[in-house]
Formats: sequence, C-alpha cells, structure tokens
Amino acid sequence: MSSLFRALCFAAAILFAASASAQAPVVPNPDQEAMLASPDAKLAANKRLVYDFWREVFEGLHMELAPKYLTEAYIQHNPNVPSGRAAFVDFFSKRGQPKAIDARVQAPLVSIVAERDLVILVFAREYADPKDAAQKYTTTWFDMLRIENGKIAEHWDPAVRR
Repeated sequence: MSSLFRALCFAAAILFAASASAQAPVVPNPDQEAMLASPDAKLAANKRLVYDFWREVFEGLHMELAPKYLTEAYIQHNPNVPSGRAAFVDFFSKRGQPKAIDARVQAPLVSIVAERDLVILVFAREYADPKDAAQKYTTTWFDMLRIENGKIAEHWDPAVRR
C-alpha cells in the first residue's frame, strides 16, 4: 500500500509541476476605455491620439486621415515599411479599401502604456505551436509610438524582415 501511495504522490507531483510550468495565456483587456485614462492629461491625450490613429487609420484603412495623426517626416523602424507619411500611406493603402471605423480597437489589446512622449500598445497574438500544429499558443506583440507636437513621429515594433 505504501508503494502505491508513493507512486500516486509522485504522479501527482509530476502533473502539478507540468501544470505549474505551463504558459499562462495572454488575454486582451475588455475595458479599452479604462486603459485610456491617466491622471496626467498629456499622457491621456497621447494615449487617445494613438488609440484613435489605430482605429481610424491602421485598422479602418482611412489613409486620408493620416495627416491628422502622422508627421510628414514619420520615422518607421519596422524593416518592412518605409519611413515618411507618404510612404506609410502608399504601403498601407495596398491592404484594401477604407471600411467603417469601429468604436474600439479590434485587435486583441492587452494594455496601453504612456510615458514621456511614448505610447505603447500591447496586443495578444496567437500562433500555431511549431511542435504540434494542432495546438495554439499566445504571446505578445507591441507597437511603440513617439509623439511630437500632437502627432505620431516615430514607430517601433518587433517585426523582422520578410
């Protein structure tokens, strides 16, 4: 009986250890409006600027609104997208026709962080597990934007060259 008890305890310990080391999924925040709040009015305005740009221009494909949000000399650090507002418009116009602008960001938004002149959007991303394509896992993606005189002047993300 004691060896059966020890075997069961050992099996339970293995299962517990495996579940304790399993990845916690990245989950979007359902309250996007709350993420826009800040006790600092300038940071709140920067968050709103980036949020509205994302909804209207990036997701809504309303490239005619790009001058409202991007500086003419916009700097792009994604290796697949050229710098400059005109280059941004040209590149992203190829994604399709403008569509209705949603009241919320449609990508799975996890967090919006603002500090100094920077705003960071954090998103959940889901991928197929390379060891088992039938399984999925989540990870994070970020876009960081620098604000200059009320417009987006620079962008970073973790993209690699395609």
